Amino acid sequence: MPRRFLKKILPAPQALRERWAVRLFGDRMADPQLWTLHRRGVTYAFGAGIAICFVPLPVHLLLCVCVALLWRLNLPVMYGATWIFTNPFTAVPVYYMAYRVGAALMHLPRQHFRFVADVHWFRHGLEPVWQPFVLGCFTCAVVGGLLGWLLLEGVWRWQVAARYRARHSTQSA
Repeated sequence: MPRRFLKKILPAPQALRERWAVRLFGDRMADPQLWTLHRRGVTYAFGAGIAICFVPLPVHLLLCVCVALLWRLNLPVMYGATWIFTNPFTAVPVYYMAYRVGAALMHLPRQHFRFVADVHWFRHGLEPVWQPFVLGCFTCAVVGGLLGWLLLEGVWRWQVAARYRARHSTQSA
């Protein structure tokens, strides 16, 4: 991935440090590894961001910060990958796909259910679908994270090799 392109679309480190979820972590956010655009940090962060988007709890950003601090990965790329795949428009299809994957892995027929926001539904209506949903989320997180990392790693390496070949072909001519 070209660094110039990423520098254009990513927010400034200071802008992200001022967000409330990020400020909770204090001085650890000043680690340069969280903000630099090198291949390892960006590709692993992209894969981890895709994996985090399958977590069925609304703690994606907090989880992104914890994983980025723990593994010293690029935080803006992880945020971006998480929000590209799980935003208000894509969350329902992503989680439905995860449920369908889990149901297929468990060889269960598809359950039809209607969401009703009350305690009774959470106690009784969620019971037949929670196991395939959790299995599907875990499976999609692992597969999606690995595929995202491998895809971006391949694109990054191809881009670097193409620029190297272009640079050396002009020097020899």
